[in-house]
Amino acid sequence: MPEISRFYGIIIKMIFNDNDKHHKPHVHVYYGEYEASVSLDGEVLEGKLPVKQYRILVGWMAIHEDELYEAWNKAVRSIPFEKIEPLQ
Repeated sequence: MPEISRFYGIIIKMIFNDNDKHHKPHVHVYYGEYEASVSLDGEVLEGKLPVKQYRILVGWMAIHEDELYEAWNKAVRSIPFEKIEPLQ
């Protein structure tokens, strides 16, 4: 599962060919013992995250929306994608 970004202890990954279970474009997010699948529009599809980290994630996703959709379109076709800049 390739890592797309990492910041403030939040790890964001995108899986190749991962459109069977969740049909919406999404990322897998890890923070400590928390795990969640979050659609690129910010909907939590499965799992949970602390509120603060969820808000940070959604803000980052809004800033990088075009890059995330580009990575998703590549990932579902098993094409490698670029990492996205973390928050500074």
